[in-house]
Amino acid sequence: MLAIAFAAAAMIPVAYVLQAAVAMGWDELATLVFRPRVADLLANTVLLLVIGVPCTVALGVAGAWLVERTTLPARRPVTVLLVVPLTIPAFVASYGWASAVPSIHGLGGGLLVAVLAYYPLVYLPVLASLRGLDPALEESARSLGMNGWRVFVRVVLPQLRLAILGGGLVVALHLLAEYGAFAFLRFETFTTAIVVAYQTSFAGPNAAALGVVLATLCLVLLVVEASARGRLRYARVGSGSQLPAPRLELGRATPLVMAGLVVLVGAAVVVPLANIVRWAAAGTAADWTPLTSAAWQTVGLATGGALAALAVAIPVGWLSVRYGGRLSRTIEGALYVASSLPAIIVALALVTFTLWAIPAAYQSVATVIAAYVLIFLPRALVSVRAGIAQVPESLEESARSLGVSPVRARLRVTAPLLLPALGSGAALVALGAANELTATLLLAPTGTRTLATGFWSAASAIDYVAAAPYAVVLVALSIPAVALMLAQVRARRSR
Repeated sequence: MLAIAFAAAAMIPVAYVLQAAVAMGWDELATLVFRPRVADLLANTVLLLVIGVPCTVALGVAGAWLVERTTLPARRPVTVLLVVPLTIPAFVASYGWASAVPSIHGLGGGLLVAVLAYYPLVYLPVLASLRGLDPALEESARSLGMNGWRVFVRVVLPQLRLAILGGGLVVALHLLAEYGAFAFLRFETFTTAIVVAYQTSFAGPNAAALGVVLATLCLVLLVVEASARGRLRYARVGSGSQLPAPRLELGRATPLVMAGLVVLVGAAVVVPLANIVRWAAAGTAADWTPLTSAAWQTVGLATGGALAALAVAIPVGWLSVRYGGRLSRTIEGALYVASSLPAIIVALALVTFTLWAIPAAYQSVATVIAAYVLIFLPRALVSVRAGIAQVPESLEESARSLGVSPVRARLRVTAPLLLPALGSGAALVALGAANELTATLLLAPTGTRTLATGFWSAASAIDYVAAAPYAVVLVALSIPAVALMLAQVRARRSR
């Protein structure tokens, strides 16, 4: 019943979009949608997806393949450096680039910042998949006369398809939902236009019409990814060959590859961080004073969002793994569809719902945490579900055969084994919540200033010195969660 209630609550943003379209009527909706302004936004957004997603996939796959399947020097440091951009929120990276190159703007600037910020979202799942592949398949292909490149294209790459499609979908949804990075670079997408329309007309018809188009784009992406994925499965029984996978000799290409990696890491990490540190060093001690309050509010909201997301993810994940069926799939699918909508749509839906049903909840901490749950629930659900699936039910049955009640058996046997998955899921949600900007700006109580909103307030006023300390603390808070993600990926082969 809890899972059904959560799924019903998660439908609020979807219902908001449908209600806005129905209430507006086709004539008014068509007038607002079919106009040059929307065509320009659609062109910008589609170009961003069509160019940006393949670029992030190419960088992510190439980086994972280089560190896992070639004789690249210094593979361990390179493995870590390639994931470091995840510690830098996209809008902070945009701020770093804009302060270094003031002329950067438009589609080119948006693509540069977005690709550099989001390619680790493909790199990490592909790296995990590469470490989990059975090397025996590659050895067999080599024994049949294939060289290293043909083995990669014909044997390895097809097995990475699920990771690539999943990572590409996540990147595409991030590109649709991103506001701060593109607003900073004066590049208009549907999300930036919705925020502007909301700020000028308070959820007026323009924002609702744009929201309908944006939600439709999200659903199209989900359908395309599901169609491309089909029923592919690459699970195997057993741990596979214990021998390490063969590595391709880079030979004379090594200096060129290393130079490319230096350029990539320099653009994705060094440029943003160097400018953050430069502006932070230019400030005075008084500039750091508001950080204490902002840091505590950020930690409080992020922790609340993480715990609430776990509270939803645990019963849903348990139902999905232990009692799989049509109902559990429907509930899980409803949660994923709701979470695929951009944060601005979720925020607008909660504004409308709270003003209609619970006025006292409007601009409250509870509403902000509810938004974080809706937006970031898949991060917790994926980790929790995987953790539950890895706990053998026979352990609980053994405990119960010794006279332990079902509840005590779960608390004493299953719960301790789930702690790593729960910690990972909570860290991922907390990382997203700490960096969330759009929903926090719209839903947070008056006087609330998180690190992200504090940074945005100063940076949008071109006060780079005041914004820098917020960026430094945001990056520092992101490091533990990213380190945990990388540690889980690197431990994949040893399981």
